[in-house]
Amino acid sequence: MEIHVELLFGFSNLDLLCRSSPCQARTWQRLWRRCLSKSTISNPLQASSNGFEHKDKKVDIEDLFRLCFSAHIVKRVHALLVVSGTAQSIYVSTRLINLYAYHGELAFAHKTFGNIPSKDAYTWNSMIAAYVRTGSCSEALNCFNELISSATVLPDNYTFPPILKACQSLLDGQKIHCRVLKVGFLWDIFVAASLIHMYSRFGLVADAQIIFTYMPFRDSASWNAMISGLCLNGYVEKALEVVNEMRLEGIHLDPVTIASILPVCAFVGDFFSGIMIHVYAIKHGLEHEVFVSNALINMYAKFGYLQQAQEVFDKMLAKDRVSWNSIISAYEQNENGISAIRFFRGMQCLELKPDILTLVSLAASVAQLGDCQNGRLLHGFIVRRAYLMGNVIMGNAVLDMYAKLGILDYAQKVFHEMPKKDIISWNTLISGFTQNGLASEASEAFSELESCMEVTPNQGTWVSVLPAYSHLGALQQGMKIHGRVIKMSLHLDTYVGTCLIDLYGKCGRLDIALSLFYEVPSMSSVTWNAIISCHGIHGHVETCLNLFKEMLQEGVVPDHVTFLALLSACSHTGLVDKGQWCFHLMQDKFGIKPNLRHYGCMVDMLGRAGLLEKAYNFIKDMKVQPDSSVWGALLAACRTHGNVELAKYASDQLFSIDSENVGYYVLMSNIYANVGKWEGVNEMRSSALGRGLKKTPGWSSVEVCNKIDVFYTGNKSHPKYDQIYSELNSLTDKVKRLGYVPDYSFVLQDVEEDEKEHILSSHNERLAIAYALISTPSKSVIRIFKNLRVCGDCHNWTKFVSEISEREIIVRDSNRFHHFKDGACSCGDYW
Repeated sequence: MEIHVELLFGFSNLDLLCRSSPCQARTWQRLWRRCLSKSTISNPLQASSNGFEHKDKKVDIEDLFRLCFSAHIVKRVHALLVVSGTAQSIYVSTRLINLYAYHGELAFAHKTFGNIPSKDAYTWNSMIAAYVRTGSCSEALNCFNELISSATVLPDNYTFPPILKACQSLLDGQKIHCRVLKVGFLWDIFVAASLIHMYSRFGLVADAQIIFTYMPFRDSASWNAMISGLCLNGYVEKALEVVNEMRLEGIHLDPVTIASILPVCAFVGDFFSGIMIHVYAIKHGLEHEVFVSNALINMYAKFGYLQQAQEVFDKMLAKDRVSWNSIISAYEQNENGISAIRFFRGMQCLELKPDILTLVSLAASVAQLGDCQNGRLLHGFIVRRAYLMGNVIMGNAVLDMYAKLGILDYAQKVFHEMPKKDIISWNTLISGFTQNGLASEASEAFSELESCMEVTPNQGTWVSVLPAYSHLGALQQGMKIHGRVIKMSLHLDTYVGTCLIDLYGKCGRLDIALSLFYEVPSMSSVTWNAIISCHGIHGHVETCLNLFKEMLQEGVVPDHVTFLALLSACSHTGLVDKGQWCFHLMQDKFGIKPNLRHYGCMVDMLGRAGLLEKAYNFIKDMKVQPDSSVWGALLAACRTHGNVELAKYASDQLFSIDSENVGYYVLMSNIYANVGKWEGVNEMRSSALGRGLKKTPGWSSVEVCNKIDVFYTGNKSHPKYDQIYSELNSLTDKVKRLGYVPDYSFVLQDVEEDEKEHILSSHNERLAIAYALISTPSKSVIRIFKNLRVCGDCHNWTKFVSEISEREIIVRDSNRFHHFKDGACSCGDYW
């Protein structure tokens, strides 16, 4: 029988190989000649037009298999072997099974396996391994069960390592463990290591340790299995102990050990051990192993040593995709998005295709840079490759990117289009709403999550939704979450506990916030910052300073957030000297460089105190370019103290920096209105309207009977509208008899006197207070939450109301808390 070589390769394939490059063509020619010179196949082959001809020469199967560089060629070789009559050989068929599996043709592997009349253990093992390699775990287990049922072939020590990887449940693993005991392979070194891996994977570290302890002999793979199992289950300190024990027994750390233990050093913050392992790798010539270098890059990145991570990357003799992902992730984790994108460009120049991990880091980098255009381009790239369709991690990354860019409509669209959502998807959406000031939407998303049976809220959920309740002043809903957190034993978690402290502090319950503070472990600055900030917005600056001293005595190092809270507290109470002391202490003692928010607090503090010229000079002397928060603080101070000229200069700076913020137009309009410059008012309003900007409507909310009612100025849609306005008129008459005189300077409209009084009387905080008075028991505390700063006339009116109603009225506006009681306010009329 004559078989042409085109049956094996086809004319075009071999022609292409020979023409691609002279070097490659010569290589294939030599390999083909070797195939023709050695013998296991007796059928004569003849090549027609490719320049390779032979007559009655035999072909070596091993060399033939080495020609199988694609599934297409494997099928042709298979056809050749079938025709030659050698495909029935167990060895040849098993090799074909392995080749098909290697090239992803599992169906052909299975069919080849089924055509073998008499199978040995090697054949069964190859088929099981093929299933495992391609992720077909159920098929692998079925194949193993067929092997056991056949009763003609017994599993050997090579059968169990792959099938243990395929176990999808602990029960599957335990059954196979019993089979291992039955056939006597428990102390085979590979089988035992696989059992350690299996039990570690299902969280039974104690069982894994028992097997490890009683192993008669342990090689480095066994030690690595135990170390990785401990790391996988969070027993990082125990993992380090096992490493030390391994070295004491004289077993050298291999690349797998080093790559397993370096993440542990980063996790526990043991930089010294990480350095020592790096030195060990250099000493034993392991630093150029690709996955050792990758682990070193990740370890240095976790500690923030980007220069060292870069040096490891630059010295690598060979870099794979993981190496590039590691260095991109290193810069992204350390908030250097520009460098992360630069390395991504370098990766592209080498024609290395990005994978999901690359794109996750890239999405985070784009979000850090606030680059909306590249964010959309990246989203398009991901969609074209259908990564969003089946990968929830990628979907979460794009969702998080849009949330951090503030493009919430895109974020919602991505969320709703995701075919599968996990709890991280929900948490990302909720936190995205919260971080962008959309607390109501965050609350609604959480309610939607509650009705979803597929996912269960976790720590991240509470950390995402509690700040939304803090913003809304939804104390009752927050307390319900607190109860659920206690049931889940998460109330002492640092992050959840800090959010609860923030909730109670911002809902006016400082007593509960302080009680929680002393319950939650406070070894980091996070909880201290929360309690200091809470006291600051209530105007308790002395308590803030005392807590700061206590914090230092406890050995907790303050950070930039700590000083931001202190400066804000000093600003609200007019303690300029204390504020300046904090500002200098931050730099001189703790080496913290002030950022724009610190500068903004300083300008606000000086401006509130009437030191407008000093505030302006402070801005001029800043070492960084002032942003809108700095000029905005100066503009607000100009309004308080009526400095129109300086306000005009500050507003010009603001309009050049952030011309799309309607708040600055409103503030400048109010400054003109205060001094009766109505042409300036009209100019500001026209400018805002010309840009399509709309003023944020002011509102006040109050919680009554576990329901939050929101009131807008002049609101007449409430079911108790008549009762509210009746109570409001009655209150106004009573406070006038006590000496209240309306201050029409807070009516920023050019209208008649009686109309001005009507406008003042229908301000949203007054409507909320009137509703609370008629809806709650006498003597109970009223808590009102505003989205804007309380006006001076309403502040004065509320003081009188607190006296005649004998109620404590707590109002939280956009700046701070006001505790009205017995005709006085806790702010001392300084806000």
